[in-house]
Amino acid sequence: MLIRRELHRRGLRYRVNDRNLPGRPDIAFTSARVAVFIDGCFWHSCPDHGVLPRNNREWWRAKLTRNVARDREKDAELDTMGWVVVHVWEHEDPIRAVDVIEELWRSRRRSPARRAAMTPRPRVV
Repeated sequence: MLIRRELHRRGLRYRVNDRNLPGRPDIAFTSARVAVFIDGCFWHSCPDHGVLPRNNREWWRAKLTRNVARDREKDAELDTMGWVVVHVWEHEDPIRAVDVIEELWRSRRRSPARRAAMTPRPRVV
């Protein structure tokens, strides 16, 4: 919510959980084709904070590995559609994340020709 509030405060308008896009991005800027996912440290296996439960360890390992693989699949699908995907870990500073998202949004809105040619793939803000 902090990221969404700050984006809105800065005048950026977006869609939330757009069902028409693979993975239903948490935030989607349709005109700039920027999809933002806020990833939870546990569910998406954060290298800094992700932990593996002690009970049912192998089941959880398979589950979390599949979550990460699904993330990569939807990222590739969005990339094929001409979208740039940004992943933000839940523990990251929301203001810093919004700074990066806003800059990406502005750069992709500058010119349609440039937007079509761009292929940045930021993972973590």
